[in-house]
Order: sequence, then structure tokens, then C-alpha cells
Amino acid sequence: MTDTQTKRPPAPHAAERARTITARGGQAALLPQAGSRTSPLFHHVHPCGTTILLLADEHPLVGQLWQTPRAEVTAMLEIADQAPVPLREPIRGLLWLTGWITALDGQEARDEILAVADARPDHRLLDAGHGASVLRLTPASMVIADAEGTSSIRPEQFANATPDPFCRNEDNWLRHLEAAHHDVVSQLARHLPEELRAGHVRPLGLDRFGLRLRVEAECDDHDVRIAFSKPVSTAQELAGELRRLMGCPFLSQR
Repeated sequence: MTDTQTKRPPAPHAAERARTITARGGQAALLPQAGSRTSPLFHHVHPCGTTILLLADEHPLVGQLWQTPRAEVTAMLEIADQAPVPLREPIRGLLWLTGWITALDGQEARDEILAVADARPDHRLLDAGHGASVLRLTPASMVIADAEGTSSIRPEQFANATPDPFCRNEDNWLRHLEAAHHDVVSQLARHLPEELRAGHVRPLGLDRFGLRLRVEAECDDHDVRIAFSKPVSTAQELAGELRRLMGCPFLSQR
């Protein structure tokens, strides 16, 4: 993908974008320092960055951790931020958390699972202690890579940031825009550089600073951020900014 704008419009801070990726969930892959890439059965990133993982009891990493009590293994967790609409390049961004993995058992494991269930109920949590082991990743560093660039994030920056206010609804809104409002997408495409308007324009992302469009051209893909006139935090403010971008400023006052 290539960036089409020399002067970048306002965008969320890297730590905020990272918090948004973790709030959305996404596909995860665990890469131990020694071992092969594997997909955990479940993962949850707490606001502080500490991550709880479930791995099958028979996984080699679980056996390695239980060989020595309180053993720690260096590992990296990769979380992919996938676009809510089908694209030929569906990954919008990647977040890498690098740190130390430990295995939990007994009351410590139960307490962690209950804390995760309070924040994010999921049927897979029932497998903890029943074929799945509970692991904790304590991050030392984080890196995010997306259309805004590649940035390192300190764990304290991550902890002090908040997810985008629209991250829970973004998927449904963009799918609806793609499926039922091609006219709206066409109106928004007027804000693209002229040389991109002939491409296939798709809704890619939405946050409090603006809308992101993906242009699938014949030989390349281009991600373009269209900025709002000001950051928004409510659905009403968002609707007003979208109407303004469509060329209906008087509707934004309703």
C-alpha cells in the first residue's frame, strides 16, 4: 500500500491506535523465542498491556513453562487488525507485544480468568483448566505498524491511552456503508486525489479524527484519510461530519 498524501491529516496517537486494535480483538499469533508460530485458543489484552492467553495443554510451550516452576519465556504476540469489509489486502495494521510469558495455575489462574470474563465474556474461557492452560504475557515493548506509520509504544503510554470511541461499532457501520450506501461512498470519493477516483473505492476505517478509504487500483492499493473538521466523540457528531463531507453542511446542524 502507498500513502497518497504528503501532509498527513490529524490521526489518533499510536498508543490510542494500539488500544483500539486490542479492544477490537483481532487474530493473534504467538511467536516464542524458541519455537514455531502458533495461534492461541484465546487472548485478551488488559488496559495495562498485560495479556492473558489460552494454549492447549499439549502445546510444547506449555510443557516448557511447567518444566521449571515460575519459568519465563521471551515471546512476541502479534495482533492483526482486519478490515470489516472484504479487501484483497485485508490487514489494516499489526500490533506486536514483546515480553515474558509465564504459566499460571491454581487460584492465580482462576482469578485471571474471572477478571477477563468480567471485561470480555467468551465461551472459550470455560476451557481454562479443561484442556487449556492459562498463560500471562507481561510486555516490555510494543510496536504498531499501520497506514499512519510504524511507532514504538511504551507500556505506560499504552496504559494511559483509551480506545477510539467508535471501535465497537465500526465494523457494523462500515459493512452497512459498503452494502447499502454506494451513493455515500461515491460522494466521499470526491475528496480523493483526482488520479485515484477511477479506482475501486472501499470504506476502510473510521475513528474520531476521520474516515479512511481504500482505493483498489489496477496495480496498487492506496489508503487515504479524510479528516473531519474537528474530532468527534458521539454518533450525532459523527453523523454531522459525514454529512458535511458529503456536501450537505446544513444537515449537520440537525
